[in-house]
Amino acid sequence: MTREEIIKKENIVYRKTPLFTDKPLSYCPGCGHGTVHRLILETIEEMGITSQTIGVAPVGCAVLAYEFMDIDMMQAAHGRAPALATAVKRLNPDQFVFTYQGDGDLAAIGTCETIHACNRGENFTMIFINNGIYGMTGGQMAPTTLPGMKSSTSPYGRDVKMMGNPLKITELIAQLPGTYFVTRQAVHTPAAVRKCKKAIRKAFENQKLDKGISFVEVVSNCNSGWKMTPVQANKWMEENMFPFYPLGDIKVPKE
Repeated sequence: MTREEIIKKENIVYRKTPLFTDKPLSYCPGCGHGTVHRLILETIEEMGITSQTIGVAPVGCAVLAYEFMDIDMMQAAHGRAPALATAVKRLNPDQFVFTYQGDGDLAAIGTCETIHACNRGENFTMIFINNGIYGMTGGQMAPTTLPGMKSSTSPYGRDVKMMGNPLKITELIAQLPGTYFVTRQAVHTPAAVRKCKKAIRKAFENQKLDKGISFVEVVSNCNSGWKMTPVQANKWMEENMFPFYPLGDIKVPKE
């Protein structure tokens, strides 16, 4: 019986997916990582592909994802998740493979692996958490840090002339022929969570078509790195992150 059938039969309003382990999440209160974890695991459960799914997590805030997700997981070196996922998917073409990466991992040390996996059109799903900062290591400036945005290594704000422009990696990879579906979502409101879950579901289902990478960016907050309360961080995200990183589909398959 699927999750949806159980909820309907027992008239359940909400139920934690059993694919979550009982290990307490290590993320800061108010962080979007836990919500995105839940959406991925619910999608896997609802699709009935628990035994067919392999996740790859590298270094970053989600380095311990394998402790929270009761599915087959692999640990990759910093930035190398797309390379490892490529090998996993090619050796196990019938499995559903996904990477779960932050902006420092995917868009800095892992830029090479990201670009080439997308350009080759590897048939797996990439989940990209963009909070504009290096959350795990103390709040340093990331490739995605906004102009003027403060961090521990840009205490006066990001100076574009000195430090370069933020990298819109999602728009960049959307231009590559090997990407099939590219979207940018968020999880700061119930409506945004629903849209994000639909995007993640679509990204997983696309693997059945063998058409290339499905890439889901999730713009999230980092209230600890931003030195804000969760409520303040969500408001700041709406006012500053979303204008620079607008939500919505960037590349969709032609029917």
